[in-house]
Amino acid sequence: MELEFYGANCIKITNKKTTVVIDDNLATIGGKSVATSKDIVLSTGLAELPAEAHFAINQPGEYEVSDISIQGIAARSHVDEDKGQSATMYRLIIDGVRIGIVGHIFPKLNDTQLEALGTVDILFVPVGGNGYTLDGIGAQKIVKDIEPRVVIPTHYDAKGLSYEVPQTPLDDAVKGLGMEVSETLDEIKMKNFELGDGTKLVVLNQK
Repeated sequence: MELEFYGANCIKITNKKTTVVIDDNLATIGGKSVATSKDIVLSTGLAELPAEAHFAINQPGEYEVSDISIQGIAARSHVDEDKGQSATMYRLIIDGVRIGIVGHIFPKLNDTQLEALGTVDILFVPVGGNGYTLDGIGAQKIVKDIEPRVVIPTHYDAKGLSYEVPQTPLDDAVKGLGMEVSETLDEIKMKNFELGDGTKLVVLNQK
């Protein structure tokens, strides 16, 4: 299995059977879409899903597709009122690896949400802040609650992308996270990647 980062909150996860693409809104912010009609496409918000996708999800629920377990978990968006839940977090189990995906959520999870997320090996979390998404401090709260083995930051200032709200550079966001970068990689190839003990911060270079 390989994990790649394309900027914004767009992540691509590929194994021998299929590809999962999360939050591919790149074409709307100056980038190029990466999802194809053969892919499983997930959205953490209420974005319109591509009709031609193999399988597409933008809401809570439990799904099994191509031997991949997908659980969508309702969450309060950063712009929701107190009881709003217009965002969806995801727990994926692919080739035995437990992957958590959070989008632009409010930085407070309840016990029900944490139980649904369960044990997480790799967590993708946005850090760009400025009222648009989690900042480093908010992301730190999420990381402490979930306690993943690997944290991968997303949705920070990135080349070639024009955000509606300017996003914080990665170095500044990492300061808010209060973690040292353990590794910087072009992609994660799980067969050669050690999850290790504790929680480590890994940066994926933008494709």
